[in-house]
Amino acid sequence: QVQLVESGGGLVQPGGSLRLSCAASGSIARIDAMAWYRQAPGKAREWVATIWSGGNINYVDSVKGRFTISRDNAKNTWYLQMSSLKPEDTAVYYCNLAHNFGLTWGQGTQVTVSS
Repeated sequence: QVQLVESGGGLVQPGGSLRLSCAASGSIARIDAMAWYRQAPGKAREWVATIWSGGNINYVDSVKGRFTISRDNAKNTWYLQMSSLKPEDTAVYYCNLAHNFGLTWGQGTQVTVSS
């Protein structure tokens, strides 16, 4: 069984920064992709960023230039560095892992951008 544990959410002022972390544990034989999604109140869950096993990275247009996804393969951990945060970035952020057994989601962490 694969489990994901997220950390790093919180309250930040507009223009501020936060870093989210997601650590995977369990019997993982192969990782295909590590990703972040978010869900704002009253809205559908939205894909934010993916880092693929080969190293390619993709971002949703609304976060390009402000967010950076990275990973530490030795720790099976990936990160989302968020900068220049805006109120519209407020959401519950979920990490997602595509692996040999399928897909696993983290529990979610709240990010609130407000003055």
